[in-house]
Amino acid sequence: MRKYRKLNQAHFQNGNFELVPIRDEDKYAIMTIRNEQIYHLRQAELLSIDQQEHYFTEVISKLFECEKPNQLLFSLLENGVFIGYGGLVNINWTDRCAEISFVMKTELEKNRFEEIWTNYLNTIIDIAFNHLNFHKLFTYAFDIRPKLYTALEKGGLTKEARLKKHVYFDSQWKDVVIHSIFNEFVFAEATLADANQYFDWANDPLVRLNSLNSNEIPFEDHLNWFTKRVHSSSVHLLILSENELKIGQIRLEKEGELWNINYSIASEFRGKGMGKKIISMTLTTFPDYHFLARVQHTNSASIKVFEALNFKRVIDEETVIFEYHPE
Repeated sequence: MRKYRKLNQAHFQNGNFELVPIRDEDKYAIMTIRNEQIYHLRQAELLSIDQQEHYFTEVISKLFECEKPNQLLFSLLENGVFIGYGGLVNINWTDRCAEISFVMKTELEKNRFEEIWTNYLNTIIDIAFNHLNFHKLFTYAFDIRPKLYTALEKGGLTKEARLKKHVYFDSQWKDVVIHSIFNEFVFAEATLADANQYFDWANDPLVRLNSLNSNEIPFEDHLNWFTKRVHSSSVHLLILSENELKIGQIRLEKEGELWNINYSIASEFRGKGMGKKIISMTLTTFPDYHFLARVQHTNSASIKVFEALNFKRVIDEETVIFEYHPE
């Protein structure tokens, strides 16, 4: 199965539904869907087999070679069977925003429109925010399918704008409605002003228990240590926040060709998937880095996080040592 360079996995499961990078075997089913639903798409004419073949050969195949493609497209499967396709299009990698696109098989729209759209949104938003660290997603839709807005709003998007009489459809001018959703998580480098926060996190009892050195850290020692690392070119200190609440921290420290990972999550945010999120955002932020992580055998939560994100166990002795190497 093909994999996008910006993503560290090739499939995203949500119950019986699964998003996988767009498959060549679905190209004619996609052509059929687009031709049947041309009325609501930005598509000027019916697609031919030759046009679809050319599109997959000249456009789709190159998306997998590109470091920052302008779109990431996926096939949606239900119990392994293709039922629709969509993705993130018109991607702006600088501003970290993208448009959500999706169409399902026409015969499913009458009775399963909201169910399938809502499931798709849950997964595509997870990909964009938790795996790609995007800031904003939006939809751009002709105002001719009111059921779509119900699905979008159930999926967490809110109406941002209405462009009056923006498109000409069926001999009438129609509005375009824009919905959007923001990633409230911020991943930013720490500063000297964060020294006290790091001190509190470092001396959290569970953090000390899971550390290779379990002794409590005196503040003066911590401040000297922290100051050196804030100013070091071989260290990254990053804080994950949501709505200005600080969730946790991750430290990357250069060891030869590898970057050693050390992270912790504030006690009030544990058990909510934040460990996986902070590691995933690290992989996205530093896509070319090779990583190392040393984990105590008793720290089952961290072991599960690294295994879920495709880190490989290379040593399993006094501590578990994981490595991650981008493809």
